[in-house]
Amino acid sequence: MPFSSLTDPIDLARAEAALEKAWAELKPSLLAGSVEQERNNLAYIVASLVPLALDEDDLARRAIDRFREKA
Repeated sequence: MPFSSLTDPIDLARAEAALEKAWAELKPSLLAGSVEQERNNLAYIVASLVPLALDEDDLARRAIDRFREKA
């Protein structure tokens, strides 16, 4: 559970919204067989960046950048 460490409901909501935004941008460029694992990886990235982000848009952008760095 990538978001299990998030106890604040606001942080959790921001993380979920950012995950959906980031995923919508990244999914079309991924190989079909790796989609589920890549979404899980992205969720862990989002969770790790919650304390650094200003809002959900910033969080999504940071997560996309980090995801692409690791690819």
